[in-house]
This record gives sequence, C-alpha cells and structure tokens, in this order.
Amino acid sequence: MVSMVLKYDDKCGENPLAHEISNPQTVKVTLLDGQVVEAPRDATWMQVAEQVASKLARKAVATKVNDRIVDMTAPAETGRVEFILPKADNPDALDVLRHSAAHVMAEAICSLWPDTKLVYGPTVENGFYYDIDLDRPLSTDDFEAIEKKMAEIVKADKPFRRYEMPRDQAMARLREEGNPYKCDNAERAEGDTLSFYVTGDEPDSHFEDLCRGPHVPSTGRIGAFKVLQVSGAYYRGDASKKMLQRVYGTAWPSRDDLKQYLHQLEEAKKRDHRVLGPKLGLFTIDEQVGQGLVLWKPKGSVVRQQLQDFISEHLRRQGYHQVFTPHIGRLNLYKTSGHYPYYRESQFPPLIDQEYIEGLGQEGCGCAELSNRMQSGEIDGYLLKPMNCPHHIRIYTSDRHSYRDLPLRLAEFGTVYRWEKSGELGGMTRVRGFTQDDAHLFCTEEQLPGEVQGCLELVRIVLNTLGMNDYRVRVGLRDPDSSKYVGDSQRWDKAEAACIQAAETLGVPFAAEKGEAAFYGPKIDFVVRDCIGREWQLGTVQVDYNLPERFDLEYIGPDNAPHRPVMVHRAPFGSMERFVGLLIEHFAGAFPLWLAPEQVRIANVSEKSGEYASVVYNQLREAGIRVGLDASAEKIGAKIRAATLEKVPYILVLGEQEAAAGTVNVRHRTEGQKAAVPVRQFVDDCLAQIQQRGGV
Repeated sequence: MVSMVLKYDDKCGENPLAHEISNPQTVKVTLLDGQVVEAPRDATWMQVAEQVASKLARKAVATKVNDRIVDMTAPAETGRVEFILPKADNPDALDVLRHSAAHVMAEAICSLWPDTKLVYGPTVENGFYYDIDLDRPLSTDDFEAIEKKMAEIVKADKPFRRYEMPRDQAMARLREEGNPYKCDNAERAEGDTLSFYVTGDEPDSHFEDLCRGPHVPSTGRIGAFKVLQVSGAYYRGDASKKMLQRVYGTAWPSRDDLKQYLHQLEEAKKRDHRVLGPKLGLFTIDEQVGQGLVLWKPKGSVVRQQLQDFISEHLRRQGYHQVFTPHIGRLNLYKTSGHYPYYRESQFPPLIDQEYIEGLGQEGCGCAELSNRMQSGEIDGYLLKPMNCPHHIRIYTSDRHSYRDLPLRLAEFGTVYRWEKSGELGGMTRVRGFTQDDAHLFCTEEQLPGEVQGCLELVRIVLNTLGMNDYRVRVGLRDPDSSKYVGDSQRWDKAEAACIQAAETLGVPFAAEKGEAAFYGPKIDFVVRDCIGREWQLGTVQVDYNLPERFDLEYIGPDNAPHRPVMVHRAPFGSMERFVGLLIEHFAGAFPLWLAPEQVRIANVSEKSGEYASVVYNQLREAGIRVGLDASAEKIGAKIRAATLEKVPYILVLGEQEAAAGTVNVRHRTEGQKAAVPVRQFVDDCLAQIQQRGGV
C-alpha cells in the first residue's frame, strides 16, 4: 500500500490552513507533498487530519510522524507526517489493522470463555495470532462463534483508548490480576511506564489489554477479518512450559481484499511444493537421511539439470570459468572470512582434527573445553562449507594476477550447509544442505560497474525466460547504527554507490533499504511476484570490498605496483533447491516444455497400434525429446487421465487410423487437441519450442 500523499482538491474535502506563522502555541506539520499545516499545540493527530480534510479524518488508521507510527489520538508534534489510509498494499496500514484485529479477537475469545488467560498477540506476515492459555481446546468448530463475536465488537465501533501507568503501579496491578504471562511480558518491557489499551466506554462492556500499540482509532475501522487456524505453541518456545493455544487470523481493509487473499490461500494449497513435489516424483525428504536434506529423484534431477545447462550457456558467453571445491574447509578459513563466528549459530558444529583427539590419550577433553580451544585457534578443526566464497578466494590466491587477467569470473554449482532449526525447515525452500549457482568475480574498481551490470543481465535473463516478469528491485544498504557490518566505511560508500548506479540502469523502479545488506557488503535483490501474488526473493548480486581486504588479495596494476581487487558475489537462482521449490509452486507443477521432466507421453489405443507407438517413441527419443510410452492394457481414457495428472505437456494418442496414415493425434494440456499431425512436423515443432525455451 502506498499511504496517501496529501493533495488538496475537492476529493479530500476542505482546504487546509497551510500558512507559515511562527507561534509557540502551535505545531507545524509538514505533509508528504511539502505543504505545511499549523495546528494548536494541544491538538491530536485526529484533529490535525480533520483540519486537513474531514474525509481523511474519517478514513485514516494511524499517523506516521518522523518514521514513527502512532495512534490518531496521540498529541500532534512538529515533524514530517504521513496519514496512513487503509490500503491493501501498505504494510504500515496492514500492520496497524491486524494488531487491532488481534486485540478484538482476544476480546471475543475472553467474552466467550472468561477463564482465558491472554499471553500475547503479534502481527505476522499476512495476518496475526494470539497465544492463549485455556483448558478448553479450541477447534475449527469454534471459529464461527469467535468471528460472530468479533463482528459485534467491530459493528459497535468501540474507540481504542491508550493510557499509561508508572511501571511499579502497573506491575502491582498485573500481579493482582493473576496473569503470569502478562506479568512476564511487562517485566521484559523497557521504560519507566507501561501502556494499556481499552476498547469501549462503558465499564461493564469495555475490554482492556497490556499493549504497546498503536491501534486504529476505533474497532469499526478494522475492515474484513477471518479466523484461520489454531495450533499448539509453547510460551517463548520453552517446551518445559505448558502448551498454549495459538489462534491465527487475518485482517484486510475490505471484503474484496480478504476474498482475494483467501483465494490466494486456496491456490497456494493446490500449488504447495511439499505436496506436489513428491506426488510428481520430483524429490523426497527421508527422515533416515535427515531433516532438511533433499533427495532429488530422477524427474526432479531433469529439471535441475536443465536449469544448470541453461545458465551455463550464458556463463560461457560471459567468460566464466567453472571450478569445483570441497564440501569442507579448515575452520581458520572461515574465521578469516568472518563467516565463523558471524554465522556460528546457523552452522553445523566444527569437525575436530582426529589426530589431535588421539593425542589426548585416555585423559581426554570435555566438549566445552574442546569448543573453547577450537574457538581460540589452539585446535585445528574443519567446518562443513557454509559459503563458497572463501574457497574461490583461495583459488584466486593460488596464482599471481595482473590487471590484464581481470576480471576473473569463477563459477560453481557448490553445495553448502546451514544448521537451520527443525521448526524452521520447510520442504525445499528452507533446508540444511543446498546447492548454489554461485560465482565470484574479481575485478578492478574501474571494471566494477560493467561487471555488476553483467550479473544483473543474467538475473533478468533467468526471470524473463521463466515468465517471471513481475518483480521489484531492492538495493540492500548497511544500517550505520548497526554493529553487524564489517569493513571500512569508505569502502562501503563505494560499494553502495556502485550498486545504486547499476540498479539505475535496469529501467525499473528500485528501493534502497537500510539494514538489508550482507555483513560484508551491499547487495541488489530481485523480489519476484508469482502468478498468485506472493513475493519471493530470488536472484542476488553483492559488491564486496571487505573480503579482498581480509584475505589480502592483490593484482599487479599497470604501474607495476600491487592493488586490491573488488569482489562481486552473484547467484541468479540462489539455491537450486529453493528455486525449484518455488518453480513447482509458480507453475503448479506444470513446467514449460523445455523444463518438463517428461515432455511427451505416447498412449496407444489398443494392441493393434502398439507397434506403431513404439516406432514413434523411438523417433522422438532419437530427436532428443524426453518421451514416455504407456503401452499398458488400460483403456485410453485412463492413460490420458494418468498423463494429465502427471502434468505431461503433450499426449500423443495413437490408434489404427494414425498408424495407417503415419500421423499422431496431439493433445496439449492448454491448447486442446489436433488430429492427423505428421510425426516429423510434431517433432520439429517440439524441438523449436524447446530450443526457444518456450511452451507451457
């Protein structure tokens, strides 16, 4: 959502009093279009909005002042202001709506089951949840009653009112109420005061909750909502505590927005790669092998290999060199790069040098002591490779380089390993072992803009070829206030300038976002919207002045003196596992012809056309088409249904008539049926589509 930029026309209502008079009894509010509005010093944001336009005051759900979101009832202050309107494409508006909807859902549940103890209710992507402690288990049968009660609260249009209490007084009150969860939440909160929100004016009908806010002005502005599911959850993830119930919901500005989202949910269920992938024989995850470790089956391997062959053509065209590196490396390598201990919590435990352990003899050494010695560098250890870049750097350092050798582009389909928590694993999109279509470019500063643009070209080729044309570009910059970034600020400035300059050449809108950079450098990400409106971060290009410094990389310049190269990290696909998982969902398993594991299925009508079916099958195989033959005794209708369910692009139905004429009856999954097509013509058409990487 784009929040409203205030323009003063007859659609917004009255004209504001926007004049510049210095008055200590007023505050000056600068609107997004640069206009200034003066308001009394004791005015609320609701009153300021009313002064700007009455319609604005009736619609706005919150105020963004100096990048901080506050209630409409908060006191106005001098600053740059944006009144947030309820729009489905505005994350700020959705966050406020959903936070308020969570509050209303909590009120509804407490009204229906007064013994409920509330825990907390944050917003999450596309919705919200509230954790509750209630001995009565809730189920989907209860959702209608909860929604009905929520609708009553929304219809009543109860105002949200905020008040604050001194911490000691508030804690005493919470302890008296006897809710241990709220007491714990309050103790964790910062500041000398605690805030509460009340809905309703009447003492016998109002609801109150410990909350930081902000909220919409009144419940009637929440819009459309729905309770979605209930599951178990431990308080703060502590499995030693009592199991709570987590009730999920969603809220949107309008019924149409909600309807569209629910449709998207249904489509997402149909496309879920965790269901479709195994069903179509693409991959499996076996508990005996390990969680988060993907086993690519033959059909899935075809898709992966086709993608690798496709990108490899462009790598050769751009002058890349293919390399291979081991799956492990010495711990000190990753200490130098900064990946250890920076990513320590998301890495597999280091492997200890076996000779060192044997040298300890029977006295041995405790695990904690071994870990400490390894951390200090006393013990040499090895690490399952978390990133490919340190290995590629060592390939670079194995030779002396002149400026004439640069740029040097090293590419690898390299498998890396991350220790993701079991609760965060999900099919192919969140795994513990994955292969990146990784590359690292070593270049001079003068070559950097061209190299970054070449990497961006690769990403665009990938997305355009796969029909993923709806995307936005995000330039991830460092947050100057964060300590997570390494390296000299001047190098960061150069790298960020190079990324912004390259993004400007794309000809599409891009957003520069602080805090989204990698720890060693800024990056350009492509965020793709799929055919049902979900967003995925896919290709990435990163500029790095820091690792060349940490590894003391050099090349000899035209002045015969050593110089420091710049590194570019890039991965158009990212993770092959994740990318294929997303493709399964994007295409709902119906891959375009060039990617389809089985491109053509031949089905003979009866035994009488069986020999002809074998002849056609061999012709297609010899032409390089991935073809299957269903010569079973099943009826032709069952054969067609089986191929359709397996999402094979083309089905050739062959009977006696086709055998006599030397033709095929072609059934395409989207284009319908064509009879009496000569075999040679069908083969040529298929090969043309495959060559162009087209077809649906």
